Amino acid sequence: MPFVVSYPLQAFLIRKEKWWRHVHNINRGWSTVFLRMFLAPLIVDRRAKLDPNQQYIFTPNHSSYLDIPMMLHTIPGFLNFVGKSSLAKVPLWGKVYGTLYITVDRRNPVSSARSYIKSVRTLEQGRSLAIFPEGTIPKTAGEKLMEFKDGPFKLAIERQLPVVPVTMPYNQHFLPDLEGKLKVRWHPLKIVVHEPIQTKGMTLQDLPELKARVFNIIQTEITKHKKIYVNGYSDYKKISTLSEA
Repeated sequence: MPFVVSYPLQAFLIRKEKWWRHVHNINRGWSTVFLRMFLAPLIVDRRAKLDPNQQYIFTPNHSSYLDIPMMLHTIPGFLNFVGKSSLAKVPLWGKVYGTLYITVDRRNPVSSARSYIKSVRTLEQGRSLAIFPEGTIPKTAGEKLMEFKDGPFKLAIERQLPVVPVTMPYNQHFLPDLEGKLKVRWHPLKIVVHEPIQTKGMTLQDLPELKARVFNIIQTEITKHKKIYVNGYSDYKKISTLSEA
């Protein structure tokens, strides 16, 4: 696995915070190699050009352990993640993730509060942030989203930062969540980076509307892709042109 090859260098670099950006770039590199090594077609559908000087809060759907490598491969810059605390317990990767990114146990109010404080600090440092608003991988991944948490939208409004919905419609087919077991299944992949939603002028009273808007954007995209039965490379063109339908 590409990550294992890069681990010794990452383990050295995570010792000092000033080197963390380099570790993130290494993670982006091994994620790209990992995605390519299976020879699965991969489409990155960018609906708008993102400003490299602008901070964003990315809100992707959560459907697989592949979600983070897909985001690392696609989203440029020194991105931070908020992910479940169990990621910090994964051998090797857990040490890197727990140091470089933000972990949270959403069942624990203290952990949730700490992750929120760390998220605010991340934004103050100029990094963009990716938060999975579902909070976990639902059993209905690829079909129906779970109810969204308020966290990413509260942060976006408080900091007046644009929210970027992200849809990954096929990750659950490629690397399904099998109760801790990793089993790769060949399947074309796609990630849709939607247009940013501006929050300037919004207040917390607008939070429910903002959350619903992002939910509908991602759910509509998932439903649209679910209608296509993918059967090998012959149907790949349908996936690539679906966003134009």
